[in-house]
Amino acid sequence: MSVTTTELAIAVQSATVSSRRTSPLEQEVVDLFDRLRVRLLRYVYGFGLPVQDAEEVVQEVFLSLFQHLQRGKSRENLPGWVFRVAHNLALKRRTAISNASNLAGLGFAQDADVCADPTPNPEDQSASNQTQRRLLAVFRALPEQDRRCLALRAEGLRYREIGQVLGVSLGAVSISLSRSVARLAEVARR
Repeated sequence: MSVTTTELAIAVQSATVSSRRTSPLEQEVVDLFDRLRVRLLRYVYGFGLPVQDAEEVVQEVFLSLFQHLQRGKSRENLPGWVFRVAHNLALKRRTAISNASNLAGLGFAQDADVCADPTPNPEDQSASNQTQRRLLAVFRALPEQDRRCLALRAEGLRYREIGQVLGVSLGAVSISLSRSVARLAEVARR
């Protein structure tokens, strides 16, 4: 079996890369990536970005995290830091897409399918679908900050972390979440 020079170069490069040990810093970022990637992607996708753009934002976030840690900057509350950077990058990306294509209303996905209740009874399915549509309509009608607070809370962030990500006070987060949950609960009771 003959090996071309290109194949040999690729094999050597591959062996060099695979034999290189991962630094503790790289491992820390990879571990954080593994832990937060899905939650972060869901959050960024909530900005109405196409999946490819949302994935790029998440990659940029972790590159920024690596550079941040490499410069010896603060390691305090890295999950909150990651969500804050993702928030800012997603807003910038959404604005760039909106400006480039003049698309209006790129908030939360407007064409989200309403999942049907799996019960076999058509009447129950209809009632469930109506409730889901009402909840989605109320959610979409919430101010953007309220939607962001709910999305971050759904991702498991604490009130203080949500405040840091959005740049608002702890009290503002509490009021926003209370008001939003009350509106959603009122619709769900009907």
